[in-house]
Amino acid sequence: MEHGAEKIIVLQNIVKSFDGEQILKSINLEIRDKEFVTLLGPSGCGKTTTLRIIGGFETPDSGHVFFDGKIVNDVPPYKRPVNTVFQKYALFQHLNVFENIAFGPRLRGEKGAALTAKVHEMLEIVNLKGFEKRSISTLSGGQQQRVAIARALINHPRVLLLDEPLGALDLKLRKDMQIELKNIQQRTGITFVYVTHDQEEALSMSDTVVVMDNGEIQQIGTPQDIYNEPTNAFVADFIGESNILDGQMLDDYYVAFSGKRFRCLDAGFAKNEPVDVVVRPEDVDVVSLERGMLTGVVSSVTFKGVHYEIIVDIGGFKWMIQTTDYVENGAAIGLYIEPDAIHVMKKSEFSGKFGDYSSFSDEMDHLSDVEETEEEE
Repeated sequence: MEHGAEKIIVLQNIVKSFDGEQILKSINLEIRDKEFVTLLGPSGCGKTTTLRIIGGFETPDSGHVFFDGKIVNDVPPYKRPVNTVFQKYALFQHLNVFENIAFGPRLRGEKGAALTAKVHEMLEIVNLKGFEKRSISTLSGGQQQRVAIARALINHPRVLLLDEPLGALDLKLRKDMQIELKNIQQRTGITFVYVTHDQEEALSMSDTVVVMDNGEIQQIGTPQDIYNEPTNAFVADFIGESNILDGQMLDDYYVAFSGKRFRCLDAGFAKNEPVDVVVRPEDVDVVSLERGMLTGVVSSVTFKGVHYEIIVDIGGFKWMIQTTDYVENGAAIGLYIEPDAIHVMKKSEFSGKFGDYSSFSDEMDHLSDVEETEEEE
């Protein structure tokens, strides 16, 4: 993203409640022209409400929505330079693919060869050349989704809003569509604002990720920033896997956790300030006991294809480590941690809630995915 790009949408101190419950607590956000922005967070964090306020489907209780510097709080959706692709694609079942895509321009009185050329251009962008005459009911979920995107893009909105559009697709198709959407966004130069609860999706597609929880923005940054420099324990836990430990900043570049003192790259904390320490599972080296800065006992080993995921008990705290070396369950091992693998964060309301893998199991992970989809239906 070029930082010189102009701000197209600005949300200023947006507050929104439903039935007396505050869903958004003073949201401030700037979205730039031609940017792919993802609102990421768990169910109920306020990401869809934020999207609906940008689209004009909801009005904020207080605060302002600016488009190109003008306040648009009360401007209805159809008068905003915005189109929305919902999770339910809402295609016209009685019209074929061509007519679904041509619907908007026809309403505006476009017709003939110019319209046909436009529709064909859209079909090419979404990889559906030759599908003009197909009826909607014969299309797969992924194909229907592309028709919905083409139908929105043909109106040349400045901004395309996408609410969990890949939610209904299976994993392999989702992965393909993520690449596809990123390409479409780059080809058209349209600003995309995308809502998802899937971290991997957010990291692989976005220029900017906005991590939300509890009606508040926790962090805004590039996917790399969010992954490598999480601002608090919530972000560290939500984006990928993280060991999050109680620590103490002894001095600039020195932190204590798990009963040992470590060199790190962080500075600027108060002397002996209590902190949260993040160590990503892939950044820890498994070594012999005598070389280990920390030592522990392996309590589970799961083969993941490229690597093994092992849970290691270190003084009662369960770490997750990803390693390409096979380790026996029950083995005593050493862990070696480089200074740049240690990330120190301020204590927050999320401290102490995440980062210990005592209750970890793959099955639990998948269960929460299933619930997530049901809640959003």
